[in-house]
Amino acid sequence: MPEMPEVQAHAERLTEAIAGRTLAKFELLNFAALKTFDPPADGAVGSNLSRVGRRAKYLLLEFDNGHTHVVHLMQGGRLRHDPKRSKKPRLGLARWIFTDDHGTETAWILTEAGTERKAGVWVTEGETPDRPPFDGLGPAAESLTRDELAEVVGGHSKRLHGILRNQRVVSGLGRMLANEICYEAGISPFANGAKLDDGQIDRLHAAIGSVIASAVDHERTLDDIGKSADRPSKVHNRSGEPCVDCSDTIRTVEYRRYTVYYCPTAQTDGKILADNTTSKFLK
Repeated sequence: MPEMPEVQAHAERLTEAIAGRTLAKFELLNFAALKTFDPPADGAVGSNLSRVGRRAKYLLLEFDNGHTHVVHLMQGGRLRHDPKRSKKPRLGLARWIFTDDHGTETAWILTEAGTERKAGVWVTEGETPDRPPFDGLGPAAESLTRDELAEVVGGHSKRLHGILRNQRVVSGLGRMLANEICYEAGISPFANGAKLDDGQIDRLHAAIGSVIASAVDHERTLDDIGKSADRPSKVHNRSGEPCVDCSDTIRTVEYRRYTVYYCPTAQTDGKILADNTTSKFLK
């Protein structure tokens, strides 16, 4: 699933490509993709796209009439240029058709690969921080001060890796960033969030900032959202490889839907974490 850096860079690319154009038509290609009914999805037709913003992992198509089309890509969704404009596009969920000052049209399509079919579009109007799909979202990871982070993490007696991935606790992070942040901070992914000391909170806050900044910089060099396997990492997707900072081997804890990656020397005092049914919290 695209995380905050991928979505941020893609929002910037979309802004550069289509901001200032007029929405000529909104086509719903899959009924289930539209998650709201009021305001209507075509309520922004005739309005100009001010910009494409971002909140957490959501793209925000912001129109000058106050409407916003909120797009969540989920695991396999993509919002891309659609020059063919097929009547029945494979995997198509929704299409936006824009015109410029000369009447030239350009189309952008939301598609979703895979079987989950959870990508979708919400239409909002005005400031709606507590309405779907934003209701329940935690504070943005990149905006947390050190003390705010201490309060958020310290309020959850759970494994740090899970806390970082929980969008209701901290928004914008996912599996890869959680792995990289824990490594950069030198903290076990299984550390109890409520038991982190001041030094660990300091390192965690610094790691969140540096890892996100590095990831955003990389994504800005691309023309589209890339594959997870191609994103630069120190531990994520590097099982069995030597650690970039020591001679130890990158290890994993396997779950059904995701994998935790870590370096024992850098993060767990050399201890090997057991599987997800028997592991204990490590400090």
